[in-house]
Amino acid sequence: MPEGHVLHRLARHLNAHYRDAPLEATSPQGRFEASLIDASLLLQAEALGKHLFLAFSSGHTVHIHLGLIGSLRFEPVGDVWGQIRLRLSNGTGAAHLRGPQYCRYLSPAELQGIIDRAGEDPLREDADPDALWERVHASRRSIGSLMMDQKLFAGVGNIYRAEPLFRLGISPFLPGRELTRAQFDALWGDLVQLMRYGVAHGRIDTVRDEHSPEAMGRPARADDHGGEVYVYRRAGEPCFVCGTPIATKKVEGRNLFWCPGCQGAAPA
Repeated sequence: MPEGHVLHRLARHLNAHYRDAPLEATSPQGRFEASLIDASLLLQAEALGKHLFLAFSSGHTVHIHLGLIGSLRFEPVGDVWGQIRLRLSNGTGAAHLRGPQYCRYLSPAELQGIIDRAGEDPLREDADPDALWERVHASRRSIGSLMMDQKLFAGVGNIYRAEPLFRLGISPFLPGRELTRAQFDALWGDLVQLMRYGVAHGRIDTVRDEHSPEAMGRPARADDHGGEVYVYRRAGEPCFVCGTPIATKKVEGRNLFWCPGCQGAAPA
């Protein structure tokens, strides 16, 4: 599932290239009533966590959630392939939405409901880390579990859960109520930094310069997610810092990756 930086990159591109003139909106797949926004202006594309909201001059708001297999690609006008749920064309290019979990219209009340339920997004200026700290510090759940809760850390996924915890030497099994304020502040700050890099570069890079392939004389990572990481999807491989094999464990249905040497062993 795409992590939050992907949605913010999509919103930024839509705002930069699709707001100048009325758009042609269609649904080649036939599963979305695109005529309601056809020939209207895109007023604003906005991301919140893993949600993307498109506000149109027609008064309609489209809610997009890519889910596990969805994609929104910017392609040439004539490059029409696959099952396209929503197609927005500006005459020179087109935004093609395929396989989303959600592509639907929202009423103002429904939109507000999603906003109210969402957690704090490290990529938004209106995020309130102080409010998030209060909720984290009151919880018995592990910080590794809390970070995957979209009602707390909006936009954070498996990679942005594993990597900052490793970089700061925090055990993913540490209960939220045992996390210090200094640790929380460092964690939030690292999320902001890493996710902003993801928006700017379109890839997730979390290794420090001294652990880059060039500095260590090791092969670059080959993975469809791109970027250099410390622990994510590196189970059994040696830690770049201490050499301990990276561990993995199923936590709430998702693979958790961590270094037992740098972050401690899993609870018995």
